[in-house]
Formats: sequence, structure tokens, C-alpha cells
Amino acid sequence: MTVTDAFSLRGKNALVTGSTQGIGRAIALTLAEHGANVLIHGRDEAEAGQDVVDDIRSRGVRSDLILVDLLDADAARAIYDTAQRQLGAIDTLVINASVQLRKPWTDVSPADFVEQTTVNWQRTLELVQAFAPTMQQRRWGRILTIGSVQQTKPHPQMIAYAASKAAVVNMVRNLAVQLAPDGITVNNLAPGVILTDRNADALADATYREQVRSRIPAGYFGEPTDCAGLALLLCSEAGRYVTGQDIFIDGGMSL
Repeated sequence: MTVTDAFSLRGKNALVTGSTQGIGRAIALTLAEHGANVLIHGRDEAEAGQDVVDDIRSRGVRSDLILVDLLDADAARAIYDTAQRQLGAIDTLVINASVQLRKPWTDVSPADFVEQTTVNWQRTLELVQAFAPTMQQRRWGRILTIGSVQQTKPHPQMIAYAASKAAVVNMVRNLAVQLAPDGITVNNLAPGVILTDRNADALADATYREQVRSRIPAGYFGEPTDCAGLALLLCSEAGRYVTGQDIFIDGGMSL
């Protein structure tokens, strides 16, 4: 197999959570460009999600939309069951969806804490629990979680979010060792400041924008597509010997 062939995902089925926009959308489109059938997931963004589905289908591969709120207690099982009906066995699971609430640590309520840790950490484990067994049976799988530079550079107004992302990294390392004998890799991709809708409001303030930019050695903000290339590597045969890793895409911000 050539290096070029190793990046092909022809015949593979992928699911990307939180993929109606931003980083998730960029990753989903890139997987589709390299031959994967890709399921799009969102909470209630039906129109935006269908636009991504249509874009993927235009590439000659299969796609469909799953709308499930990850705060629902049975969210992981609902996503799994729907994926099975729509596409069949999933080879590649990209867990991108998360909740991020900005407020001073003194103002974080029990509800705020539970919402972020439930979606960002608990549902990540439950999704792996749902999808990994089929990968184990097929002796091939790719699990990629999307973390954050806040794992090492926590934002003072995102204490629960940052902690939940750090917890996922620990879980990735734990699962990577256990699933490697089954041909499954488990990795974490940690973006820095990426120009997405989530960051738009905060970065609209010119003073704050320049403060943030000054902490990035590369001197500029990333785009969602900056995350897609590494995701492709980690989700393909080209990344078969990479597992249990936490890789930053942040212009050097984590250094």
C-alpha cells in the first residue's frame, strides 16, 4: 500500500458528532472527500445539517443526518441505533460535539457543571461504549475525540469545560491501551483558537482579540480546515500506528 492509498477511506463508514458547522463540519467533509460515507450529527440544526449532508452526497458517497441532544439520558444509544439504520456498522467515530459555558468560576452553578461534564465527558464514554464493540468484531476502528488547548491552558472563565476536556484525554489514553489489540486507535485532537461561530462573539471585541492573538506564537487564528488534515491521518490507515496521543493544532499556544 502506498502512502496515498493509506489515506483512502473508500468503503468506510464514519460518524462525526457536532458536525453541522465549524470543526466537525470540516472534518466530516474531509472524510467524505477521501471516500468515507459520513453521518452528520447535531442537536436541532436540521437545515444546516441537511446542507452538510447534501454537500457530502455530492461527492458520491452516502450521508444522512442524526438530530439528538446529547443532554438526553439515552443520547448515545439513540445515536447508535439511528446510525445502524441509516448506514450500518460505523468504522470511524469522531466525537466533536461539546458544551462550553463562559462565566467566572465563582458563578458556575451545579447545573452548569453537570451540563458540561455530561455532554463533554460522560457522553464521550457512552458513545465509545456503544460503537467500539462492533469495531472490535471487525478488527478495525478509529476513535477520535476533539479536545482543546484548554487542557493545558485553561481559560479562567471556562473551568468546567477545560476540566472536562482534560478528563477526556485521560480516558483516551486508558482506552487506547485496551483497544489497540483489536485494531482500534484512540486519539485526541486539541485545537487552539479556531475561527468558528462559537468563538465569533468573544473575538469580535478588538482588544480581547489582540490579547488572544498575542498568546499564539504563530501570530494568527486557525480555521476549521486546519484541523481536518490531522483528523484524516488519525482516521485512516495512514495513522494505524498512532494511538493514545493528544495532538495540538494551536499555532504553538500550548507551549
